[in-house]
Amino acid sequence: MRADAFFAALERMPVAPLEAILGTGGLVVVAPHPDDESLGCGGLIALACAAGRAVRLVVLSDGCGSHTHSRTHPPERLRALRETETLNAVAELGLAAGHLSFLGLPDASVPSGGPDAEAAARAIAAAARACEAGAVCVTWGHDPHCDHRAAAAIVALARPHLGNARVRVFAYPVWGWTLPPETEVGPPPAGVRLDVAQNIAAKRRAIAAHASQTTALIADDPGGFRLEPAMIDRLCGSHEVFVELPA
Repeated sequence: MRADAFFAALERMPVAPLEAILGTGGLVVVAPHPDDESLGCGGLIALACAAGRAVRLVVLSDGCGSHTHSRTHPPERLRALRETETLNAVAELGLAAGHLSFLGLPDASVPSGGPDAEAAARAIAAAARACEAGAVCVTWGHDPHCDHRAAAAIVALARPHLGNARVRVFAYPVWGWTLPPETEVGPPPAGVRLDVAQNIAAKRRAIAAHASQTTALIADDPGGFRLEPAMIDRLCGSHEVFVELPA
């Protein structure tokens, strides 16, 4: 299926309540970078926390690839900053700091296989067992970023170890929305849309907490990454989409 048809189909998926994703269990969100959790799943996290569900966030990469030429923010300082930003972001969504794991894999080089990927998969499985997860959500395997695709591969490695065969896995697109329309992305989607209209303000605050990615906070790297307002607006609509991935 072409990307334009795929995304049109996403907009026709049924709107469903939180229970359609989580069942009676908790939630694990896997983010390739610090900020993907807010961009793709901010509304879901807020709804799950408000409903009293156990939520865990696993951030795979250290986020140090966003400003590689900054002298004021060398890798260790940038890594610490991005972890702090993530803690501040999820606090806006209702998630406590103790429920985050930062795995520190290299930004732009998150592995899809091998020992480090297997270790990350075990960490995700441990998080799922800790919160008795009903669902694991990870970036879409067709997102045009190597780390997003690697995250999907790592969750596939984790599936046999989740501790509950009924744990469902869902993909959330982030950069997939920018794919050229003619890109082939596989079969039609199956999944749900989640109404997050009541959580848009909290989601925007969470995204804004990632100031290194949304503002000129790091001013000495003109080529550094910055999220465009139009992209943020695209991801802050009234619904988040979750594509179910078959076992």
